[in-house]
Amino acid sequence: MAEDLGRLTYLVLLLVAIGGFLLVELRAQPGRTLRLAAAWGMIFLGVIAIAGLWGEIRQTVSPQARILDGDRIEVPLGDDGHFHLTVDVNGAPIRFVIDTGATTIALGQTDARKAGIDPEALAYIGAARTANGNVQTATVMLDSVSVGDIHDSKVPALVLKSDLDMSLMGMSYLSRFARVSIEGNLLILER
Repeated sequence: MAEDLGRLTYLVLLLVAIGGFLLVELRAQPGRTLRLAAAWGMIFLGVIAIAGLWGEIRQTVSPQARILDGDRIEVPLGDDGHFHLTVDVNGAPIRFVIDTGATTIALGQTDARKAGIDPEALAYIGAARTANGNVQTATVMLDSVSVGDIHDSKVPALVLKSDLDMSLMGMSYLSRFARVSIEGNLLILER
């Protein structure tokens, strides 16, 4: 109640200050004041419109994956020509490039840390061939991998000993879906 009273007092004081300023300015320069008030009103309405439409604007500028009916994921093609999907790995959101040429989930050092894995404590005894050459790998087991309502546990993955700036979602995880298809500029994943 006290918080509401404080807000109301603030709004009344703000209204009095702006109203008083407009009255003084209207008496001195009515035409100029009305033009400025109209301009500020349009700016204010524009900001409200952008805030209200931000989700649609963001989807148009930078398309995001949509999860439909709980078991269908539509991933739009990114500006870079790749399909990107943000997945919760061990509770941390990690952005993946969907890579049908990759065998398994491959985490970079930074994303491994986000998922609660200490890359320095791993034994890099494997090797993988990447577009940037051969890299050392360490096998890990991810406690959970979630996309919307789709949850998997005990998911095998690799941590790469490289400066990979984007983690890869490979076929070992994609094969858990009943359908993986590309339709136009959409990658469709269905359980």
